[in-house]
Amino acid sequence: MRLGVFSDILYRSDGEVLSTHQAFVRFVSGLPPRVDELILFGRITQNPDRAHYVLPSDRIRFVELPHYPRVTDVWGQVRALRGTLRTYRRELDALDAVWIFGPHPIATALALTTWRRRKPLFLGVRQDYPQYIAGRLPSRRWLWAVGAAYVLDRLFRLLGRRAPTVAVGDELAEHYSAGGAPVLSTGFSLVLADDVVTSAAARPWEDEWRILSVGRLDPEKNPLLLVEILRRLRDRDPRWRMTIAGDGSLADAVEQRARALGVRDAVDLVGYVRQGDELNALYRRHHVFLHVSLTEGFPQVIFEAQAAAMPVVATAVGGVTAAVQRTQSALLIPPDDAGAAAEALHALAADPALRDRLIGSGLENVRAETMEAQLDRIAAFFSAWLEDSPRRRRAART
Repeated sequence: MRLGVFSDILYRSDGEVLSTHQAFVRFVSGLPPRVDELILFGRITQNPDRAHYVLPSDRIRFVELPHYPRVTDVWGQVRALRGTLRTYRRELDALDAVWIFGPHPIATALALTTWRRRKPLFLGVRQDYPQYIAGRLPSRRWLWAVGAAYVLDRLFRLLGRRAPTVAVGDELAEHYSAGGAPVLSTGFSLVLADDVVTSAAARPWEDEWRILSVGRLDPEKNPLLLVEILRRLRDRDPRWRMTIAGDGSLADAVEQRARALGVRDAVDLVGYVRQGDELNALYRRHHVFLHVSLTEGFPQVIFEAQAAAMPVVATAVGGVTAAVQRTQSALLIPPDDAGAAAEALHALAADPALRDRLIGSGLENVRAETMEAQLDRIAAFFSAWLEDSPRRRRAART
């Protein structure tokens, strides 16, 4: 299968290789050898500095689309659209199928083009798009963008009645299940099978109890709650410390809040940590993982923590509950509840048997959700639909 993939990712070129700061590229570039060739569509900015993730070249071909700097550059997208469609149409006939992640404006235009050309189309949905846009408005003058996001979201869902959809988590999958086309609820795990620890040697809970949180420091991730939780914990036991890995719009506010609550000396703000060995090592240096997001599709960081044999405390939002309920592999708490989070963490500190149970069930959980396992399921989903296409065409003619 020659599979084309579009996701609105900005790549860098240093004259030798393409790279990006979007870790998602690690997942899609793992599709070969499950597909014969992967054709990635994307825009490039010339930059001498390589980004975190280099695009592999084996069985992967890159097709450059016209550049625009950012999603808020509306006129830049409009100007780029004609050339984007022209380039895309040139490549489309040679592809066996296309997987388009949306409902970003250009993604929706490419999906409609694919549908009109009767080329097999798969949709990819990674977040609630209107909610995603609403959380990133530069100012109130951009409120119209939320309405536009709802329109694009509706168009994508209409396409999903005929085109199979791969959606992150059960909640998003339900939005696309109204039509006759199948929907695969999955995640885009970056945990490799080799990343999962082979033995769950217990970390000593003695002099320090180290909490780790990993995620964007943006409003929907609720990072200000983290320092409130730490203050409550340290009021009862000063052995608690916290590491917060990530960057975003609230990075300065988190530091200021930690100072105001008197816990700045107990918080390590380490910024963005690259996926792979560096991030894996960070997980393995901590005792417990804490996730306080207000919304979540596929909780990638929870699986990363479980792969490192960490007990997990997480808010029961979005796809989190479904991700851990099969194995009961995390302590779930209500969102935006510092008291409940603190009590769950104190319970872990006091109960070695509870920690061992969560670590064991977490390892069982993550082994079923490695990158390899998810890629195998997605490739099988694609193949089943394509193999069934001739039967569906015959049925439509009778």
